[in-house]
Amino acid sequence: MTGAPWTPTRRSLVLGAGALAAIRPSGETWAADAERHGLSSFGELKYGPDFQHFAYVNPMAPRGGRFSGQLSSSTGNQALNTFNTLNIYVLRGEGAAGMNLTFDSLMVRALDEPDAVYGLLARSVAVSPDGLTYTFSLRPQARFHDGSRLTAQDAAFSLKLLRDKGHPEIAEVIRAMTDARAEGEDRLVVTFAPDRARDLPLFVAQLPIFSAAYYGGRDFEASTLEPPLGSGPYRVGAVDPGRSIGLERVPDYWAADLPVNVGQNNFDAIRYEYFRDRTVAFEAFKSGAFTFREEFTARVWATGYDFPALAEGRVVRETVPDARPSGTQGWWINTRREAFRDPRVREAIGLCFDFEWSNRNLMYGAYTRTASFFENSDLKATGKPSAEEIALLEPLKALPPEVFGEAWTPPVSDGSGQDRALLKRADALLREAGCTRQGGSLLLPGGQPLTLEFLDEDPVFQAVTQPFIRNLGLLGIRASLRTVDPAQYQARLKDFDFDLTARRYASGMTPGAELRETYGSRAARTAGSNNLSGIADPAIDTLLTAIADAKSRAELTTACRALDRVLRAGRYWVPMWYGSTHRLALWDIYGRPANPPKYDLGAPGTWWFDADKAKRIGRE
Repeated sequence: MTGAPWTPTRRSLVLGAGALAAIRPSGETWAADAERHGLSSFGELKYGPDFQHFAYVNPMAPRGGRFSGQLSSSTGNQALNTFNTLNIYVLRGEGAAGMNLTFDSLMVRALDEPDAVYGLLARSVAVSPDGLTYTFSLRPQARFHDGSRLTAQDAAFSLKLLRDKGHPEIAEVIRAMTDARAEGEDRLVVTFAPDRARDLPLFVAQLPIFSAAYYGGRDFEASTLEPPLGSGPYRVGAVDPGRSIGLERVPDYWAADLPVNVGQNNFDAIRYEYFRDRTVAFEAFKSGAFTFREEFTARVWATGYDFPALAEGRVVRETVPDARPSGTQGWWINTRREAFRDPRVREAIGLCFDFEWSNRNLMYGAYTRTASFFENSDLKATGKPSAEEIALLEPLKALPPEVFGEAWTPPVSDGSGQDRALLKRADALLREAGCTRQGGSLLLPGGQPLTLEFLDEDPVFQAVTQPFIRNLGLLGIRASLRTVDPAQYQARLKDFDFDLTARRYASGMTPGAELRETYGSRAARTAGSNNLSGIADPAIDTLLTAIADAKSRAELTTACRALDRVLRAGRYWVPMWYGSTHRLALWDIYGRPANPPKYDLGAPGTWWFDADKAKRIGRE
């Protein structure tokens, strides 16, 4: 079974949403409008203004060779199994992998710090004393791939374009960016509303910068397979829609020697392969059709790696620790539908999933049950709320009493697959909600049968979902599983046309305003947003603001734990499972830095092609 895949993920924004934030930190003295080379949420920076390269790269890494793999997390309109457009930054279409590598941004994230960014297009930034105006000084050598200069006019055009026409994942987050204007070719001034979120400026600083001239005569919102004009380390190469996309390293990339890029972007070519079926994808990997695989299926990891290339040492596999928050993976219940508006009904549904049985019998004991929306991090609520959490929670209205008690966790079953005690509890909850039994059917208070459909685009969850469905049937709930093609799946999710669907959302070390796009009331009403459950609660909105406006890491931790308690009490999802490692299988052709980044796998960005290894296994 899969432990992942928005994903945002499945969703995992390549833009770095939640990993970044910027505001004048409490307790730190900044000179008004002083030029700075980097920013972080609360003022801490590991690297000084004269740093030569990040500590997690090999500055002498050779360049050349190729990297090939599959998309394992997505952003914007990307789908994991297919693509039909090269524009990933709008709602329309299913976007291709790797397109973020074709565009540069004002600043880029350091992968060994929880929330720090350093200048790429921008050599420096000055922040006004009130934290509402950011003035970026752009590097005069910045160029698009056609040789034209990238200017502040392009940056201002791009930021306003994404705010007005970008994918909801972007547009909803940057609404409080009031203006972006050029003052000359190398000076960009970005202003924000007084109530802007703490992390908004650096979310903006990581957005792609487009050519204003290129898009001046094109429809930005169109679905297109025309390779865009970018400025990043790679450009689009061979494209086979729905099957594969190739990226070619730009040999004269303008920023190759900047400190933020030294030791990175080492492959001459990167290719992403697409498969509609995971079994077919695994067979393709075994045959060498692609050479990097992160394994998300515990059964395959436990039993499938017995093919000749592995026995001969041409393929190697390993488990790598993952220090990032595991994110939130589960079946999201669509509360927009009348049948699922009562939290007692939602809790009853969740009680029918026997994780302990599934983990032992289907997933080889590889996983731990997810309980928190901030699992595997210090942001997870545990025990009873602290005094600081209570101070945030007490003013909020209509909170269930359990929010002030032990943090809710899913019950542990007896592992039989049909825990009678849990099913009895579920039946009692349904009766409390006004449901009745009529023969073999459970009727809602209005007399309609309670039916539900699990929607997915991949049959990978089928083995886990079917026992879940059988248990629901014991309560008289008529449940079914529908697997549709990726295009139909994306369309139905954009329109919130589903009962339950499985999804994983990745979370950064410093979450902020982007959480509104997943849990905020406005997002619940916005087509294509990540708020799949339709969560629309003023108390949650207030806590989301507290997170976005936190002035210290202690304040952020308190607010996240308080939000975690309220979300868990809402029973908006049926939590699945998580693992705190990366399971990697590789054809043995890659080199890696001795000290990998703490908060990212680093592939393919910091890896390189090892010609000697490749020659040894016949993969020159």
